[in-house]
Amino acid sequence: MTKKLAVVILNWNGKNWLEKFLPSVVQFSQNADIFIIDNCSTDNSIQFLQDNFSTVQIIKNNENYGFAGGYNEGLKEIKNKYYCLLNSDVEATENWTEPILDIFEKNSSIAAIQPKILSFHNRNYFEFAGAAGGLIDNLGYPYCRGRIFDDLEEDKGQYDDETEIFWASGCCFFIRSKDFWEQKGFDERFFAHQEEIDLCWRLINSGKKIFYTGKSKVYHVGGGTLNKQSAQKTYLNIRNNLSMMLKNLPFPKLIWLIFFRLCLDGISGVYFGLKQGFPHLLAVARAHFGFYGQAAETWKRRQNHQKKEFYQTKWLIFKHFLGGK
Repeated sequence: MTKKLAVVILNWNGKNWLEKFLPSVVQFSQNADIFIIDNCSTDNSIQFLQDNFSTVQIIKNNENYGFAGGYNEGLKEIKNKYYCLLNSDVEATENWTEPILDIFEKNSSIAAIQPKILSFHNRNYFEFAGAAGGLIDNLGYPYCRGRIFDDLEEDKGQYDDETEIFWASGCCFFIRSKDFWEQKGFDERFFAHQEEIDLCWRLINSGKKIFYTGKSKVYHVGGGTLNKQSAQKTYLNIRNNLSMMLKNLPFPKLIWLIFFRLCLDGISGVYFGLKQGFPHLLAVARAHFGFYGQAAETWKRRQNHQKKEFYQTKWLIFKHFLGGK
């Protein structure tokens, strides 16, 4: 019998992560069906699962579609009412799903939810990818409650609330399957990074809400599939962020903001080049050309309606780096 919730882990050559973290997911997810979508791994992930986790269902993609495309492809075969898209480097905790299902059942306008995301290695602190719920500033820079750029807060219970947010982290992303497919899933052109922010933005533009609850928590390693210092990550984050704004921003904000961001990204490129090396400077340039190359198709994917106000704070980058906030 199909359960309401499907916990779905996308795997690509992640046997070591599955070995370390899948036991906690199985132990604390008795109310869910558990699936592994395998993105055409070349290690022995599949054999490991078959030998050790007979209750886990395996879906095999015929190639590596990336994070966005991999989920889009694999989720076609999963019919549960709710999805939890979970990174393979996440440790689940007792009763982690119940508070989230309770919110879904009580409020049909809520499309996606994330729990509190703490660092696996520094367990009293929030983790970079999501922390206590994602927000965005008026320049399109994503940040989180509990994490501003690279600065992380200690968890002292300050975010033990339930509240509306702008985006839920893709490392532990609960969503109604109906809402996922009404938005045609993730934008597969993103490959990885910020595809969940784009999806949440589209959901908000369609009148849905995104929520966070501090009553549920998980621990995330981070960087399990693409290292935080990777130039490819720099490329994907900047290209996808620009594409996301082109898809979701209303006029006239779209025109001035895209132009302003192009200027700021030039400054960021020099900063990355000095701090992290020439490949990161090159990644910024590549990202812009990648954005231009996708612009026509991105424009076609714009929705009919964009909300005028989309941000929670203004000028975050200046307040943080120049104002020390």
